[in-house]
Amino acid sequence: MIVLYDQSVPFKGLVMGTSNKTEMLLGYSTIFGDAAAALQPIGDLYKAQVRQLAGALGVPERVIQRAPSADLWEGQTDEGELGFTYDAVDRLLYLLVDQRYRPETCIEEGFDAAFVDRVVRMMRQNHFKRVMPPIAKLSQRTIGYDFLYPRDWGT
Repeated sequence: MIVLYDQSVPFKGLVMGTSNKTEMLLGYSTIFGDAAAALQPIGDLYKAQVRQLAGALGVPERVIQRAPSADLWEGQTDEGELGFTYDAVDRLLYLLVDQRYRPETCIEEGFDAAFVDRVVRMMRQNHFKRVMPPIAKLSQRTIGYDFLYPRDWGT
């Protein structure tokens, strides 16, 4: 990401990220690595939706069907490391996040309790990756707390 930000300067461009909703909710990213971007154009699409979009855009099927991998080591796959498939977790995340189901309701709907608990725990533990870092409030006007809007700049 350092290289991408460096290369964006001459173009006065914004670095676009490739994180999707599934990865961001699970925290399956590196905060100042692949998650560092000025804009996340597919950040509100689940992994399955990204595959659908790729198909509609004409991305070759061999690319779409390739096992997702952070390529951390030879033979590593995201699903192997996570211990579940993106398809399964997308269905659960859709219910938990978009439909606002309670974890208990997801279990009643047939999801394994240990799976639901693990996913909910991952979402909670990784929330910090989805927000700006907290700033200690030490002055009268603190960025992100009292200094929020363009009107604060006198515009």
